[in-house]
Amino acid sequence: MDQLRGLPQRWVLHVDMDQFLVAVELLRRPELAGRPVIVGGRGDATERAVVSTASYEARERGVRSGLALKIAVRRCPEAVLLPVDFPVYEAASAEVMATLRQHPGAVVEVLGWDEAFVGVETEDPLRTALEIQAAVLARTRLHCSVGIGDTLVRAKIATDFGKPQGTYFLHRDNWLDVMGHRPTTALWGVGNKIGQRLAAIGLDTVAQLAASPDEPLVEAFGPNTGPHFGRLGRGEGRSWPDDTPWVARAHGRETTYQVDLATRDEVAAALRELAGRVIDDLAKEGRAATRVHLKVRFAPFFTHTKVRKLAGPTMDPAVVADTALALFDALADDRPVRLLGVRAEMVEPEGGY
Repeated sequence: MDQLRGLPQRWVLHVDMDQFLVAVELLRRPELAGRPVIVGGRGDATERAVVSTASYEARERGVRSGLALKIAVRRCPEAVLLPVDFPVYEAASAEVMATLRQHPGAVVEVLGWDEAFVGVETEDPLRTALEIQAAVLARTRLHCSVGIGDTLVRAKIATDFGKPQGTYFLHRDNWLDVMGHRPTTALWGVGNKIGQRLAAIGLDTVAQLAASPDEPLVEAFGPNTGPHFGRLGRGEGRSWPDDTPWVARAHGRETTYQVDLATRDEVAAALRELAGRVIDDLAKEGRAATRVHLKVRFAPFFTHTKVRKLAGPTMDPAVVADTALALFDALADDRPVRLLGVRAEMVEPEGGY
């Protein structure tokens, strides 16, 4: 560990489960190991659904998360399709996160089902990472990769270099050596559109972004977002996870319909059903709705979102449904509807967020 001398003793580990949903399924179906496996929708490529996770064998054939199942099957016709099984994945995730929290002194910030930041104080972060990998494997029979960094950004990005089942370091002394020549889209939170906007002001690589003054970034992205991208380019940001329990700000439900909704009456009925489910979710929180968001995807693939503040907090599904329908009517679009989503923001909890 000579290369780490003089560096901080507080480290962030980004623990990311390898092909998580597929890996959980392989525990139930070990005969599928080594075969291309796709988890998505109800496991039926004739229905409208997308890939939730693909095995590494399927990924080699161009299958990725978010791809339409029918396209995924065209790319990899020999793949085994499996339906999404939320309760099983939630249970497996709970076991993973419980394992991370049991590591002595660990501060755990959960990012999702299959990933978390773990703050540790250690002189040997690699040994700690290997201990966590072993503990997760022993308890869940699932493998994970671990990125090690002195900030959350560096740890998160490091993980991809260690996949699958490996570890990787990114810290202040090797950041630009590893990342400097890469495109800005290699950064966490910089997608293709942001990458194009950065390129438009002459910032193509991470090194160029890291060296950029704030002024052109502020001009292009605003006084808050611009400097944020500059910090990303330098791998800077928070250096310690936040284990404060997450509190939901909103709940939403959406459905992709196997047959397009062709009339306003069909849309209204669908919105009533979605609004009822959303209010059921809010009732579990004990917090009323204050804003309603509508998401509409018209055939073939035109998506719109709109939001409206309510006159006052409500737990009435009819109010939520009527508001969503009014937002739909405001679009004045008579194309068939492929997808609808309703989301309700809630009143703040006592003490705020």
